[in-house]
Amino acid sequence: MKISIVIGGTGTIGSAIVKLLKANGHQVRSITRSGEHQMDMENPESIRQFFSEIGTLDTIICTAGNASFGPLSKLTDEQINLGLTSKLLGQVNLCRFGLKALKPNGTINLTGGILAHHPWPETSNIAMANAGLEGFAKALALELPEGQRIMVIHPPLVKETAKVMGMDESQSPSAIEVAHTYLKGLKGNKNGDILFV
Repeated sequence: MKISIVIGGTGTIGSAIVKLLKANGHQVRSITRSGEHQMDMENPESIRQFFSEIGTLDTIICTAGNASFGPLSKLTDEQINLGLTSKLLGQVNLCRFGLKALKPNGTINLTGGILAHHPWPETSNIAMANAGLEGFAKALALELPEGQRIMVIHPPLVKETAKVMGMDESQSPSAIEVAHTYLKGLKGNKNGDILFV
């Protein structure tokens, strides 16, 4: 049985991934900031401590990480740093400490977002973090030992979120459709690749 964790496993996409992994025979732990299994993506020590205690893993999936919308001219230092500290460096630190717990042939799936390639107005901060993850994963893939792999998934706006935001949901995939892209990454042999839904 594969042992997997999903950081952000109670969110819209994360909960769909947890459900799909369980249906495919994975033993899954959902990791959140305040749940039974805790990790604060904005705190490197929290991430380090978590992985020092978790044991060995086959799969690490992250759907957590925050960043701020808004025109660059109006973003505060705190808003810009949120995208760097949480969405980008949070996932970088996840790899720094998580690789020590990852088994040979284990996989890490990080979450970027479609805004890295198809930005909207007032998304420069988010697009920066998403694109930064791409370069990081491509380079890290070159140094991973023992068959370990890393990928970045770029999901679009999902149907459930679009509905909550009052936006047109007709062109958006559901969270479970997005979850299948994560599972596809686990089953393949890609390393350092970017996966789109």
